[in-house]
Amino acid sequence: MIERHLPDWLLARGPWGLDRWQWVAVPLFFAAALALGAVLSWLTRLVLGRITARTATPRDDELLARLSGPFTVLWASLAAALAGELLELERAPEAAYRHFTRAAFFLALFWGGFRTVNVLFAAAGVAPWARQNPGLAGVLPLFRKMAKFTLLALGAMAVLNELGFQVGSLLAGLGIGGIAVALAAQKTVEHLFGSVAIGMDQPFRVGDLVRVEDVLGTVESIGMRSTRFRTMDRTLVSIPNGKLAEMKAETLAARDRLRLFTPLALVRATRSDQMRRILAEIEALLRGHPQVWPDGISVRFVAFAESSLTIEVQAWFHTTDWDAFTAIRQELYLRFMEIVEAAGTSLAYPTRTVVQAPGPVARRGTEDPEVESSGVGKPGTPRPRGG
Repeated sequence: MIERHLPDWLLARGPWGLDRWQWVAVPLFFAAALALGAVLSWLTRLVLGRITARTATPRDDELLARLSGPFTVLWASLAAALAGELLELERAPEAAYRHFTRAAFFLALFWGGFRTVNVLFAAAGVAPWARQNPGLAGVLPLFRKMAKFTLLALGAMAVLNELGFQVGSLLAGLGIGGIAVALAAQKTVEHLFGSVAIGMDQPFRVGDLVRVEDVLGTVESIGMRSTRFRTMDRTLVSIPNGKLAEMKAETLAARDRLRLFTPLALVRATRSDQMRRILAEIEALLRGHPQVWPDGISVRFVAFAESSLTIEVQAWFHTTDWDAFTAIRQELYLRFMEIVEAAGTSLAYPTRTVVQAPGPVARRGTEDPEVESSGVGKPGTPRPRGG
């Protein structure tokens, strides 16, 4: 139909079995399809925007705004597919044109899926159920990455299949290679599942002060393969998640209060009345302190040590801030010293008393008179023989 109204030079045969006018029409059709797709995308968002405006959540409005590009490509691919009949292509070019428009259609679908995944997981991260289940909220970033990777794989296969690639043979090759990769990546998979376990169980979070066996530090990041801890020396320690999931982890940040426990060693010369006074005044000091938990106070005389009399002091502070805890502890330690000094005694230090007993007095030899008189035992005196 179009060929009847075209000049002869446009009807001449061009490359790949297409006439010259068809080479001119194809890019024009695609440009017109994109323009029409942009208009239809705007109309679609306008209609759907009236529906989303009635909802309380702003997430659907955000999603609708982010789907502008996918809607444009989607409508453009449909318009180009319908307009393909006007090009009057032969069988081979027509098949290539059809595969190309379908590939653009699948690309728009999975592009929109990517945008939807981002918005849905962002909404899930701030949802009330996520705040009530921190373990599940911790693995949302991992699930988002897995969902996007799945969409990427499916979208790539759909687009490549429409473009004429043998996806079946490719999948078979990937399957054989995947077995080898899986065998070689056992540790990586182990660490991946370890990160899932850590995310679900939530033994600690980023920013927590944690002791993992002999490592004490702040959680710097929880990655797909390993977790990094910033130690007190400002070094960075990385522990693979597979091993970390099996290790003993003590989360110091989970404490609701901080404990004071200290022994006080008094000199052995401390009298009982002084001991009673010190015990009573230390307990009164702790019970009157505004930052001390009233239920866990214990001040007890516990032992006669080798060189001291030992008092154990235990209390809990109304704080989880370590700096505030150390300041309160310092204040109390100074007050303990004042109480001990006011009682007239002092703190002990390791001592040992050595008592040297007098040794046996050396006595002069006492000779037997009979022996002496008989001369037995004197030098040069012959010993009498028995008879």
